[in-house]
Amino acid sequence: MPYASENTSERIGQRIAEARKVRGLTQLQLAQRIPCSKSLIAQVERGHKPATPSLTAGAARALGVRLEQLTGQPYEDPQRGRVHATIPDIQTSMLSWDLPDEDAPVRPYDELAADVARASTLGRKAQYAKLGQMLPPLLDELSAACHATTGTGRERLFGLLAEVYSGVTAIAYALGLFDLRSQAMDRVQWAAKESADPLRISRTQWQRATLFLQAASYDRGIRLLDRVRHDLGEDIAHMDAPSLSVHGAVHLRSAMFAARAGNAPTARAHLDAAADTAKRLGRDANHYGLEFGPTNVAMHRLGVAVEMYDGPEVARRIRRTRLPANLAPVRAGRWHGDPIRVNERLLFLSRRAPRVWIGRRPHKTVPCPRSPLDRVLEASGRSRTKERRPGSRT
Repeated sequence: MPYASENTSERIGQRIAEARKVRGLTQLQLAQRIPCSKSLIAQVERGHKPATPSLTAGAARALGVRLEQLTGQPYEDPQRGRVHATIPDIQTSMLSWDLPDEDAPVRPYDELAADVARASTLGRKAQYAKLGQMLPPLLDELSAACHATTGTGRERLFGLLAEVYSGVTAIAYALGLFDLRSQAMDRVQWAAKESADPLRISRTQWQRATLFLQAASYDRGIRLLDRVRHDLGEDIAHMDAPSLSVHGAVHLRSAMFAARAGNAPTARAHLDAAADTAKRLGRDANHYGLEFGPTNVAMHRLGVAVEMYDGPEVARRIRRTRLPANLAPVRAGRWHGDPIRVNERLLFLSRRAPRVWIGRRPHKTVPCPRSPLDRVLEASGRSRTKERRPGSRT
């Protein structure tokens, strides 16, 4: 789920309150089911604290409602109208997976692979309207090719089909169409299995884990990723480059799950393992669309710090990390969006006006001049007017 703005977060809080009351639950009962504190539920429902992705997913699970009922998705955003317009054709092509047009001509593998690569590039650039227009005919043609081909050629075509279905999951996620995303994820798994490529199957399980992240089912997501790592092994010294990319990406996703579950030591251990793998790989690579390498590790170190609401660590990561100029817009947007998310959280905390001792008397400061929030804002190239105690020298 995209990180909620303050206005969006307030509306999510209202929807949580409405769903809770419909089910006859008190705030305490809902908090026990998520689990979290009753005061957090109360403040989120009143709009005094942000509804984080993990809290919103946990509330949806505890209330027995779909996540989009709380987030208000699918979005009614005029700018996304062109993307929405492509969804019916995408759904029709997905429904027709076993009804290929047997009379349609099938292009050679290399030409199909080139189109799949172009589709992948559109996804990395977040050009979802163009991607949505490209996917239906490509899905139809690849489905026909898979049915008309045998042997290893058929397996290679199923690998391409799995990549195209992954494009559907990207569009569905961007639009908040979580049912379509789950359906597309099932097709990704099916096509990957038919490809008989062990690494593609592992990559698909890595992708599947995001559904558990969305549902706040962290224990199951962690079990899934543990199984993938067991299948891959941990001996990176004998892995080829594609295996290193999949192995490292699984560690990075495991780190995010551990952070969401509040397990900082485990999250750091996964980050360190991913860093060792990236060092072994030696560069940023894009095997199986994972874009794994030193840059991805750095971005996940920031992401884990954000999940743990560690303001000083966020500031350090922003200062120390230099992203490559050719970083995909989707990934760059996440990098710049993460500090905003932690800024909002720390701003809520700063409103509590912590007391500091001056002499023998406590005075309120709102907030302290060198709070974590100030450091994050400074590292982000932003600043704010320091609020001072009445009567203090300027």
